[in-house]
Amino acid sequence: MKKKRKIIKKKKKKKPLKVSKIKRKGKRKFKKKIKKKSFKRISRKKPRKRPFTKFKTKRTEKTKKNTKETFRKLIRLSDKLRPNIKFRFNLDKFLLNFFQNISNKIQTFKQVLQEEREKKKMEKIRLMHKEKIDSAKKLKLQKDEEFKKRLDDLKAEEKLQKHRKYDLKKFIKFEQALVRKEQAERQRRFYEKIKLEKKIEQFRKREALEIQNLEKFVLNQERENYSEVQERIEKIKQKYQAIREQKIRERIESLGIDVSDSDTRVELLEKERQFNLAREKIENTLESFYRSMASCVYQLNKKWLPKKMSLLRVIDRRYETSEIFIKSDEESDDNWLMLVYLKDNNPYANVVVEDKSNPEKNISTEYKPNEIFKFSDSLVDSLTSMIDREFRKKLN
Repeated sequence: MKKKRKIIKKKKKKKPLKVSKIKRKGKRKFKKKIKKKSFKRISRKKPRKRPFTKFKTKRTEKTKKNTKETFRKLIRLSDKLRPNIKFRFNLDKFLLNFFQNISNKIQTFKQVLQEEREKKKMEKIRLMHKEKIDSAKKLKLQKDEEFKKRLDDLKAEEKLQKHRKYDLKKFIKFEQALVRKEQAERQRRFYEKIKLEKKIEQFRKREALEIQNLEKFVLNQERENYSEVQERIEKIKQKYQAIREQKIRERIESLGIDVSDSDTRVELLEKERQFNLAREKIENTLESFYRSMASCVYQLNKKWLPKKMSLLRVIDRRYETSEIFIKSDEESDDNWLMLVYLKDNNPYANVVVEDKSNPEKNISTEYKPNEIFKFSDSLVDSLTSMIDREFRKKLN
């Protein structure tokens, strides 16, 4: 029993020692990896041989088995507790990797910085391109608006021109109706004048007859003094006749008619009558042209003339030179814009119209006396186009 107790004691002593050793070795494992091998070597040490006895052999075999099992358990436990990480440390390689990582990071930083700069540059270029496109669009829109505005102004001018032509034509037609009425009235007065002249001639004949009867009466009363009375009467007649003839001659000469000294009173009166008839015919022929010109100019001065443009005037020289012309108020009579006259001063010939309203080209056209509406249309066209040119100059 004593031996058994000793063995147990020994076992008890051995076990904590071994465990403590293992524990120490386990602690050292975490500190240093190299001491793992020493633990294995220690664990694999063979137990010391003791003197052989029968009793001892049995006991030792049991203890061996127990120790082996404990060692196995401990080894397995240590294997379980031991981490699978293997530390292989190389300083050069570590430093190389460290600086390589830093250089890689710096390189990536530089690359990112370059990319950001490129992005900013591209963004700036894109913004500049966008601004350029926007400015081009704005310019195009501005030009389109200006073009539309010009088109609207042109359409307004065309519309205005149409209204103006319509108003002028309407006014001219109305004026033509008035002209026809006035012509009829003038013709009636002319016929009344002729009738009055005939009556005056009858009165003169009656006066001559009364003088003749008076002479006969005087002759019957005083036959002795008949010759003297007759002479006096003749002298008085000749005197007054000469005065009348002189007045008629002066009047006819003032009209520009050729007069000779041998022309009698009857011939002078006939010449005057023929001249007045010709003047009357010329005036009647050009009357409708004058009326249309006057009405057109009146309407233009009233409504459609620009502010800075001077007024237009119609000058009537039908009786003096058989001419009618339109001129600017500030210009002289020679600088006319449109001239109307009869060809060769013949009342049955065509009416000649010379147009200088357009400075680039001067137009000369002939109209028949009954083509008044055609003339009024061309008159309106030429004057309105002249006013349109003035408007465009003002706009430009």
